[in-house]
Formats: sequence, C-alpha cells, structure tokens
Amino acid sequence: MEQRKREARFNAEILDVVIVGAGFAGLYMLHKLRTLGFSAKVFEAAEDVGGTWYWNRYPGARCDVESVQYSYSFDPALEQEWRWSERFATQPEILRYINHVADRFDLRRDIVLNTRIKAAEFDEKSGHWTLTTADGAAIESRFCVMATGCLSASRLPAIDGLDCFAGEVLHTALWPREPFDFTGKRVGAIGTGSSGIQAIPLIAAQAQHVTVFQRTPNFSVPARNWDMTDDYERSWKESYPALRKRARESTWSGTLYEFSDKGAMEVDEATRQAEYERRWQTGGANFMHAFNDLLISEASNQTAADFVRGKIRQIVRDPRTAEALLPFDHPLAAKRICVDTDYYATYNRDNVELVDIRNEPINAITPEGLSAGGRDYAFDVLVFATGFDAMTGALNAIDIRGRDQRCLSDEWRDGPRSYLGLMVAGFPNLFTVTGPGSPSVLSNMIVSIEQHVDWIAECLCHLNEAGLDLIEAYSGAQTEWGQEVNAAAERTLYPRAGSWYMGANIPGKARMFMPYVGGLGNYRRICAEIAADGYRGFRLQGIRSAAAMSA
Repeated sequence: MEQRKREARFNAEILDVVIVGAGFAGLYMLHKLRTLGFSAKVFEAAEDVGGTWYWNRYPGARCDVESVQYSYSFDPALEQEWRWSERFATQPEILRYINHVADRFDLRRDIVLNTRIKAAEFDEKSGHWTLTTADGAAIESRFCVMATGCLSASRLPAIDGLDCFAGEVLHTALWPREPFDFTGKRVGAIGTGSSGIQAIPLIAAQAQHVTVFQRTPNFSVPARNWDMTDDYERSWKESYPALRKRARESTWSGTLYEFSDKGAMEVDEATRQAEYERRWQTGGANFMHAFNDLLISEASNQTAADFVRGKIRQIVRDPRTAEALLPFDHPLAAKRICVDTDYYATYNRDNVELVDIRNEPINAITPEGLSAGGRDYAFDVLVFATGFDAMTGALNAIDIRGRDQRCLSDEWRDGPRSYLGLMVAGFPNLFTVTGPGSPSVLSNMIVSIEQHVDWIAECLCHLNEAGLDLIEAYSGAQTEWGQEVNAAAERTLYPRAGSWYMGANIPGKARMFMPYVGGLGNYRRICAEIAADGYRGFRLQGIRSAAAMSA
C-alpha cells in the first residue's frame, strides 16, 4: 500500500529536474533551481543528507582542506554566521554544517530519503527521463542531474572467505551510526590509503592490538591541526569575497595555499631542505606547494619524496617497519597525498604491527581472522579501508540509458568519456556534477561543485528562455575534450602512479586518468566561454526537431 502511494505521488507530476544525491552538490543544486523557479526533487539512498560525509563517519574522518575554505560561498550570510571549531574540520562537524544548510534553506521538503535510484531511461519521443527507485517507484522529469559524488561507491576487495568471518566487519565508508567500541578488541585493518591513515591511530589508541595489512605505502604529511582562533576566522570572514575570487581563479585547485614561484632545483640544497621543513611543521597539503614544479618535474618531485621518506625513517623506530612504510613506486602526490595526525608514530606502539602484503599476500578470510603469507591471524574485528570505485562507480551502479537504449556503463567500458565532465554524448538532458573530465577530486570539491551547479542552472535558464527542450554533447566535442584531458595529464607526473585517479584500484577497470588537471581557473574560463558562444559543442533542440532526428 505504501509503495502504491509513493508511486502515485511521484507519477502525479512531471518535474523539471530530478537530482540524485543529497550531499554538497545535491543540496546546492536544489537550492539554486528553487530560486530560479524550477520544480525539483532530490532522491537520496541514505537515511539523511550529507553524502560522503554521512557515510564516512569512521574514527578520525576529517577534511584535508581547511574548514574556512571547504564551505559554501553562495550565501554571504551563511559564510558569516557559521563558526568552524578547527582548522581541519572533523566529519561530525561537517555533517552538522550540511544539516544546518538543509534546515536553513528549508531543503528537506523536496528531499526523498531512503530511496535509491536504480535506473534512469531517456524517452526520445517525450524528451523526458524516467527514473526508477529500488522499490519500483517511477519519477518523470525533463532533466536529470547526477550529484552522486566521486567517492561514494565503496569497495571490498575480492578475498576468499569474506562471508565466513565470525567477528565484526566494518568498512570506513559504511561505518555504523553509533561509535564503535574497540576496547579490548584484536583488530585487523586492511588498507592504508587516506581513510586508513586517519583511522588507524585512533583505533590503535583504544584496541588491544591492531595488525595493519598494507599493500601499497602512501605518502602522508602531518595535519598540524589546531583550534580555530578568532583572528584567523576574522581574517577570512572580513575578506571572503576577494579570497573566494582568488580561489576560483587559481591556476591549481581552488584552494588557497602559500604558492611558491620557484622550482625545487632553482635553489640550493640547504634552502630546499629548510623550505620542506618549514612546510612540514606548518602542516597540511600546503607542503605540496613548497615549489611550483613538484608535480611536473621528476627531479624536483624526487627531492620532496626523499624528504618525506627521511621523516618516516626518523619517526618510526623499528628500521624494518620504517622501510616497509616508504613509498617508492610512485611520485609524491601522484597518488592522493594523505594528511595525518600521528600516523607514522602509531607504529611505535607496542600494540601495533605492520604486515606488508606485497611480500605476504592475504590468502583468505577465515572464521577466526585471516591467513596471509602462510600465517594465521585471529581477530575480533576486521576494518576495511579499501576505498572506492572512484569517479564512475556510483554512476555505473545505476542503469542509465540514453538514446537508442545506450547504456552508460557500456559506453564507459574502455574508460569514461564526457564533455567538460558535465554531459555525455548520447545522453540528452543528463548532467553530471564533478564528473570525470572535470577538476573534481583534484580540486576543492565545494568550489568545483558550485561552479558546476551554477553552469547547469544557467544552461537550463538559457534553454527555457530560448524555447528549447534538449541539450546534448556532440561526440566530436567530447572526443576533443578527452584529448585535452589526456594531454593535460601527460604534462604532469600523475599518470605515473597506479592510482584510483586512473581506476587502477579496481580489477578489470580501464586505465584512464579521469580528472582534468589543466587548472581550475583555466577550466572555469573554458566552461564560461563555451556557454557564451551559444554552448559550443552541444546540440540544443526543441522536442519536435529532436523527434524528427531520431525517427
């Protein structure tokens, strides 16, 4: 009965826009469309809003962009009224902020929670999308905006026996709502990416024993977090408009750092080491901007990587453990550089052990724990910090079908193609917020989200004002943009790492560098110029001409 009621309610109206996902992108998209007079609803699989920050509530979860910058800029009053408590905000605080935004702008009345979208199909005759929920309800709309997030499709490794473990199994991206008590527990932690590096120190401080299973060591720099000071907060709030403008126009990532105007090899060794040390003590990803060529010059990158490796050897007392923690298989930051609090020092604890599964691979999960390198381990809890099917996973999990029943996951089998990371050829009126082919995960996500939402909203207004119904990327424009994305990546050291930026963490996934690294300011300029030039590279149509073309 309840399902029939829901179907009747959803099918009673044809919405202008359906938005999938109620994280930062979905909330701002809803707010923006409302202010412009569009009818819209958000559909969210979780029990509440928050997106990534709803699901990733593991111990130590924290943003590595400063809180004063990792926040919305669309409302000056919101900027002034919200007070962050720390330099780098924790997951609970970010989630409180997101809920505050949802309440402040009365967004919840147009958000449908506990509702997973399983399919989306474009009808060429009507020019509408029909989205189907997991329980069979259907929603019809003119446009569809996928605000599904870049890091929202969690993954478990394919290890034999996973279902037979008798203890607790946790994943950092699917953490219980209530805090988990590790007191007295024997814990096996699998994965040492960003989530693992944040979680392991806090788990180790509570658990009886923690065994960390590491496949690939990662570079990490200290956060040096601190409580927000009145002076620092004031310095941002008094200058937000100018600072936000600088961030949007930045040649890098939309985050304001202390940028250097010199290459690492332009200074002598003593000056170089002193600068690395200063940045290390200051903390955060600002370290990566000690010199302006660390992601371009292999020689320069090597000097920074050697410095971090030297710090690991200084911090970790056991030489064997220290050597196992040293990354040598990729340039510094070609994989996501991590920002930690006491991660390396955690290996000095008596109750922490590191197992290098490159040399001692995990053979199977057992009822008691797991088997690795011919040794059996007994655990009460297994914690998987094994990341995501990034950039494309959440989209491919939905059966999205465009013209001629084209399936998006089939179109992307050899790697994702898009035009500007905003649209895909063959899928009219379907937008992706921070999709592959845009700066997305290599930028301040809030800055990129706001730019995409604003661009999409202005596009819909243009269509309405021009009496048009459809917008679709030309395949030729998409191909040219893909070439630009690849060319930008090849000018850097990023493709030299088998990272999740490349899809390398997912067995069988096509290797392709997915984000655009040509600079956020440059990307924004390109998007603006394309829109100003009548949406160059897009086909804009009315329903009648579109129907005639497809007949």
